[in-house]
Amino acid sequence: MAFVDELKIRLSAGRGGDGVVRWRQEKFVEKGGPSGGNGGQGGAVFVEAVRDLSILARYRMVKELRAGDGESGMKMSKTGRDGKDLVIELPIGSIITNQSTGTMVRLEEEGQKQCLLSGGDGGFGNEHFKSSTNVAPREWTPGAIGETAQFLIELELYADLGLIGLPNAGKSSLLNALTNATAKVGSYPFTTLEPNLGDLYGFILADIPGLIEGASAGKGLGHKFLRHVRRTKMFCHLISLENERPADAYRVIRVELEAFDRELIQKPELILLTKTDLVTPEVISAARLELETFGREVLTVSVNDEASVKIVRDRIVALLSQAGRQAAS
Repeated sequence: MAFVDELKIRLSAGRGGDGVVRWRQEKFVEKGGPSGGNGGQGGAVFVEAVRDLSILARYRMVKELRAGDGESGMKMSKTGRDGKDLVIELPIGSIITNQSTGTMVRLEEEGQKQCLLSGGDGGFGNEHFKSSTNVAPREWTPGAIGETAQFLIELELYADLGLIGLPNAGKSSLLNALTNATAKVGSYPFTTLEPNLGDLYGFILADIPGLIEGASAGKGLGHKFLRHVRRTKMFCHLISLENERPADAYRVIRVELEAFDRELIQKPELILLTKTDLVTPEVISAARLELETFGREVLTVSVNDEASVKIVRDRIVALLSQAGRQAAS
């Protein structure tokens, strides 16, 4: 199933139940008076954060969802039942925007629950209108309509490590080599059109679709995918040795990250030179020395060399474990 990280959906809270006109009809009670109950409250619309990044696909073909309506009032002064609330499960990292008001809700913790729309109030039955001057009221009111709005739901991935770099840098191939992922690979730009995820000993790795110069301004795949790096704890910046100027390739992505969000360039980063099997040892050594001037750790890898993949895997696990310990202390 295709990964879904953005959708639009219309949500509606339930309508309140109508009030009713009823009369007491009890034996030996003459002129029993009004006993029409009030309508029930319309159901509300909630969103709840769950640890399932693929759950948005459940709503991909859904255009509208609504909560239950409240029931009408009953005789004997009984209030109608409230409508059933609608609870929509969304992944942690979801941003829900009410497109009518601009109000935004962010789901950042598992189990977090937020009310988006309130149900309509129930109407009043005729007993509500009883008074000393109105002993036999026939008035009643209908239930109120629940709130309705169009929502945009966007997902910012919560990943431990984000694989970033220019198109065709080998990100999908590396993700497949490091984890049990089966990301599509190819020798042409933008093979990856949606983020791919993999599990590395409990750490979530995300292959972020290839960025290009001007991505922060919407070029290429644009900032749609840049938003996924916001919640990533650290980066693995892949640079293909097919580039004649590896340092320039590195700068391009760094400029786009900073233009999109300055905090991104402060995240921990590991530089990884890829496709080492395509060049000479001298080219590898020169590129490594050049990139080390940026003050980042630099490793080399070829997915065709299991030994180099193991070195990278072990180093990534060590860095993520260290980050986890620091966060816990």
